[in-house]
Amino acid sequence: MKTISLTLSAFILLSSSLFSASLSPKPSSSSLIVYNGGIGLVHEERELNLDRDDKQIIYEGVASTIETDSVNVALPNSVTLYSQQYRFDKLTMSKLLDAHINRKVKVGINRATLLSHNGENALVRDASNEIVSVLSKDIIFQSIPDSLLTKPSLVWNIEARKNLNTKMDIDYLINSLSWKSDYILNLNGDKADLTGWITIDNRSGKAYEGTNLYVLAGDINRAQRAQPQQRYQKAMAMMEAAPDVSHQAHEGYHFYTIPFKVNLANNEKTQIKFITQDAIDIKRRYSSTTSNPLYLQSEQKHNVTQYIEIKKLDLALPKGVVRTYSKLNSNNILLGESSLNHTPKDTPVNLALGKNFDLKVKETIESRSDTKSYLEATVLYTLKNSSDDKKTLEILIPFNKNTTSTIETSKAYTFKRGNTLSFEVVLDAKKTETFRVKFRSKR
Repeated sequence: MKTISLTLSAFILLSSSLFSASLSPKPSSSSLIVYNGGIGLVHEERELNLDRDDKQIIYEGVASTIETDSVNVALPNSVTLYSQQYRFDKLTMSKLLDAHINRKVKVGINRATLLSHNGENALVRDASNEIVSVLSKDIIFQSIPDSLLTKPSLVWNIEARKNLNTKMDIDYLINSLSWKSDYILNLNGDKADLTGWITIDNRSGKAYEGTNLYVLAGDINRAQRAQPQQRYQKAMAMMEAAPDVSHQAHEGYHFYTIPFKVNLANNEKTQIKFITQDAIDIKRRYSSTTSNPLYLQSEQKHNVTQYIEIKKLDLALPKGVVRTYSKLNSNNILLGESSLNHTPKDTPVNLALGKNFDLKVKETIESRSDTKSYLEATVLYTLKNSSDDKKTLEILIPFNKNTTSTIETSKAYTFKRGNTLSFEVVLDAKKTETFRVKFRSKR
């Protein structure tokens, strides 16, 4: 069995090198830009040795999710590039048997002609012209067909006008490579510490070793195309950036440079710290949205959502998930998770944590006087604070502001976005507050 393995390896090497240029198996330098949309831009520089008789350059081990129409290869002027092929018909026993039908093979120490096979068994014609059934695993092959490769490969058909020893640059896009931001916000009174992690998810079908890694935040426009859906097992690797990840704004996007070379295994997630901000000023906010009063029937109860508000940060935040924690005695408590969109610097950030246990809102219809022309309702709002602390609660009421609508109430209010009425009510600890509003609007 060992002899057969060595023989096969030798033939594979011979097949791939016959009339083919010598391309270094590993890049002399490489970089990878990962985008939010699940694609990556690979750049590699490889050593290339060309003879005048060479007809092909074979790049083995390309990512299986490569977009072949995106390949950009730079060759010397003395090399003419005729065509490019992506070969992904990988070598298997079945395909090797198929390729040797009616060709000479060896079975043990005997030569024979392979006639057919069904996987485990094969029919051969021996030197005595007899048809013999043999085990497929006992067949020794004389060569590896050019159409079969051990790895997915790019093949460039070329003509070289002279011998060359040079470098070759390759760029191409791959799919199933993505990144996202994950944030940890640790609360401490009216301050918070923010940590951001870049999470790279590599399902591209290729590992990247010692590569220069960049990520681009922003949603680039892409032509519509069908994307295959794949399932993978998950793994996780974590790295902490030292020194810090650097950041540049560029052409409406944000570009992050990881300051060290990174290994990205296939089917693995890798995390890299890229943001650290301590002692950020925060504000706790409580808000509840009620029903449209003109269509309210009897009574409705509402929960109150609690938020953490960050007035502004002097850095941009790529979209991701923010997990907020606070410490109780010696335990870290998860308060909630919030999705964050791409947020420019100096922009307020509102993070919804969840429903507050101690704050409740109730609205009750007290009277209704609808006519053919107008809708009119008087609503009683009851706000209850069961906690030991004073809270400021925002009540949001859907109601269109126009020239035919009127509002009567003793409580101060403002309009938000022209169609939402906003009341801010200070609730003392363990207290209940009520207020009435009369709404009138043309049908």
